[in-house]
Amino acid sequence: MYGTVLNSWKVVWVVLADDAIEFYKKKTDNSPKGMIPLKGATLTSPCQDFTKRTLVFKISTAKNQDHFFQATHLEERELWVKDFKRAITCLQGGKKFARKSTRRSIRLPENVNLSELYVLMKDQDNGVKELKVEKDKRLFNHCFMGNTVIDWLISEGKARNRPEGLMLATGLLNEGFLLPAGDVSKDGAEKGAECVFLDQTEALYYFADSGFFCEGYSSDEDVIMKEEFRGAIVKQGCLLKQGHRRKNWKVRKFILRDDPAYIHYYDPTKGEDDPLGSIHLRGSVVTAVEYVPDAKRQEVDGNLFEIITSDEIHYYLQAATADERNDWIKAIQSVAKTGK
Repeated sequence: MYGTVLNSWKVVWVVLADDAIEFYKKKTDNSPKGMIPLKGATLTSPCQDFTKRTLVFKISTAKNQDHFFQATHLEERELWVKDFKRAITCLQGGKKFARKSTRRSIRLPENVNLSELYVLMKDQDNGVKELKVEKDKRLFNHCFMGNTVIDWLISEGKARNRPEGLMLATGLLNEGFLLPAGDVSKDGAEKGAECVFLDQTEALYYFADSGFFCEGYSSDEDVIMKEEFRGAIVKQGCLLKQGHRRKNWKVRKFILRDDPAYIHYYDPTKGEDDPLGSIHLRGSVVTAVEYVPDAKRQEVDGNLFEIITSDEIHYYLQAATADERNDWIKAIQSVAKTGK
């Protein structure tokens, strides 16, 4: 988010309330640092006010105050913009914005637990398999086809037939467990007041917390990808990282890849064209720690972990929550053992 007072970009945790946008310094904070009222606001996306920045959109309030936001990837921006537009439209009609109840709108049975169904669907051995799909000169990573989801629901006994499967899949889509990837599925999701899941091979979807990403590619085989970027993305997200020289802490976006085992880190406000650095994880050790040498107590607030590479370089990182720290440690440990 771009601060209009200090004229600088800051990474913040954003929450869409019923009539405003609240933003927090970090996810675990109890009270917001600020609030942007949405009544009478307008939204501009894409926003071209910053020529060197991509994925920027702007909220202009009724009092003509401009607030700029930058997403980490295209799909994220589109999802935020969609919800912000719906919230502004609701307020213009004299209503408060609230996501519709999937259970009421598509009459899901009361005994259906979408969270549990999502966990089963993500199971690496028995769940829906994630694929790389080439379509329209783009490569979609960690996604799957709409008809594959319906096939899985029927084969696992979660739905008796395809109409029932479509009802469950639509519920997962409306609640944000599944997200549309590509033009076909996005068109379906935009139709009407509720998202529509498509039982088609052309419709692509992905798990909300997966390593999904989309990239363009050249049909000519003269573009050779740098070796350390060849691995499939296992996990990505933002963490605090301690600098090696000044020992100060900054938010960085991390992308973890396997085979070869690398984790790259980026300035989240500048996109993913050039990483600030990379860590080769083969043979490294990662553990949770309670404190960091050379760090002032007030600079860190728990959920710390350390990566020690095979050549004895130490990296100190901080997650937003204990669960997030555990997830990162498990993912990095797995890649460090199996990746080359």
